[in-house]
Amino acid sequence: MQTSVVPDLAHTHARPVHWLATATAMAAVVAAAGLLQPNAQAASQAGPPRTGTAAAPAPAPDPATARLPLECGGVKSVVTKKASGDLDGDGSPETVAVARCDAGSGTPPSGIFVLTQGDGTAPRVVATLLEPAQKLSVGDFAVRDGVITATLLGYSSPKVPSCCPDEQEKVKWQWQGGKFARTAQA
Repeated sequence: MQTSVVPDLAHTHARPVHWLATATAMAAVVAAAGLLQPNAQAASQAGPPRTGTAAAPAPAPDPATARLPLECGGVKSVVTKKASGDLDGDGSPETVAVARCDAGSGTPPSGIFVLTQGDGTAPRVVATLLEPAQKLSVGDFAVRDGVITATLLGYSSPKVPSCCPDEQEKVKWQWQGGKFARTAQA
């Protein structure tokens, strides 16, 4: 057997005391990282950190308490679909409501209305995206990331029964230049 020119070093053999020292050092590094970033949980969440004095975000307007611009004669109006989100980027949620007159048969035309609400005020309509006078109904409907999407159902002629729309158009609305711009969906 050939002897090594390098002397035998004691630290080349790991002993339990070495593992304990390494584990203690790692625990100290993790603890120090926690002290240097005390609000780590809030920093990992989307948006700015909240303090205890910040006001809670306003609730989305409830269309059941709003006066919708529908003329239904002797029948009441009904909200068939609703969705909320911050549509104009002001930090407050708006509600988009699909509403129609509560007719006994057929497919009554719908309206799509955007509602907002100030502190201590009743919800109010700030935009009408679809007028009931256009005689369209609404199929699929959603609000995501500030974009309103809907499938509008209509009729190719007055001879088509009101129960069975035979035309459809997929559209979207998005806040642009101080108003809602309507475009066709791809």
